[in-house]
Amino acid sequence: MLLHPPVRSIVSAVPTLSLTVVGLMFGLVMGLCAPLFTLEMVDLGFGTGMIAANTMMHAIGSLAIAPFIPRISIALGPKRAVTLALLTSAATLALFPLLPSIWVWFGLRAVLGAACEIILVLSESWLNQITPDHARGRVMGLYSTLLSVGIAAGPALLTVTGRTSALPFACASIALLVTTCLVAAPWLPHPQLTPPQRPSLLRYLPLAPIVIAATLLIAMLDSAATSFLALYAMHSGWSEHAATLLLSIMLLGATAFQIPIGWIGDRTSRRWLLVSLAGLAAGGALLWPVAIHHIGFAYVLLFAWDGVFASIYTVAMSVVGDRYKGGDLIAIYTLSSLAWGAGAFVGPALAASSMAITPDGLAWFAAAACALFGLLPLLLKKSA
Repeated sequence: MLLHPPVRSIVSAVPTLSLTVVGLMFGLVMGLCAPLFTLEMVDLGFGTGMIAANTMMHAIGSLAIAPFIPRISIALGPKRAVTLALLTSAATLALFPLLPSIWVWFGLRAVLGAACEIILVLSESWLNQITPDHARGRVMGLYSTLLSVGIAAGPALLTVTGRTSALPFACASIALLVTTCLVAAPWLPHPQLTPPQRPSLLRYLPLAPIVIAATLLIAMLDSAATSFLALYAMHSGWSEHAATLLLSIMLLGATAFQIPIGWIGDRTSRRWLLVSLAGLAAGGALLWPVAIHHIGFAYVLLFAWDGVFASIYTVAMSVVGDRYKGGDLIAIYTLSSLAWGAGAFVGPALAASSMAITPDGLAWFAAAACALFGLLPLLLKKSA
């Protein structure tokens, strides 16, 4: 039976929409859990050192599983691997209120980090592979947007559920189980993967230096800005409330710009778009020292800046999705996730060092990093 073009278009969009909803639900759970764990540990009487150490277990789990993700994806297929990872995450979250021991939580956070790494790498690479080239920028922009919306909505959900019971953990588990149903649905196809052509992840670094550099840049400045932007504003005379609001408005920019910029990427040279985005981000960061003394200007500038800056990652991933498929694409995504961990680790340290040299060090650090990245697409014309 032949379907009319509008109906056929809707049917063909179902798998794409399902995977973008996975990004939304997963972001919601992560946005809920991050403050939840911290506040629960404060209630248990632990200080910042123990809280930081427990938080690091998530990263340790992610880094430990990352080298094995290409092998897991080939052995199980992306649908089965993501389904098992979602079920593992849901079960792990359900155990937290049942096992209120900090030492058990260390292990659970590591397991959760490993499962989350599998979900993120395989769901995004899966979506990238089933998306046609002409729409890749818009679709990946939608995925990133919904992921950001979910993360931003997580803390708001926590204010609704409260923390006096196991309800927030139960809500997170249920959200993951709903997501599991979407992934396991029979109408959601998954690509047939071929093994990576190169035996080592590091062998892929020369193939996709720009996407690896983009991931490193985003992680460095994202972690630096979320850690120090509010402090930078307060040192410039802002109140704590206004400085916190500045950070929130900045993060909203990432949700507003990615789909339009992805649309532009589908119709122009993505290499030149990366150069333009990096140049705009560098120029915008140079304006921070001026904007920080004018609250209205700062709100508008930081909103636009993060929208442009965050889109660098979306465009870079669209480039690599055009060029690589199957196991090779998953290997590059995995290497990108390792770059993300490295960037998130060094970003705050470099920002703190820059701010120790000059009060506007955060701005100079952001501008320099964006400018240096903008040179790569010009120097490496044939690299992804």
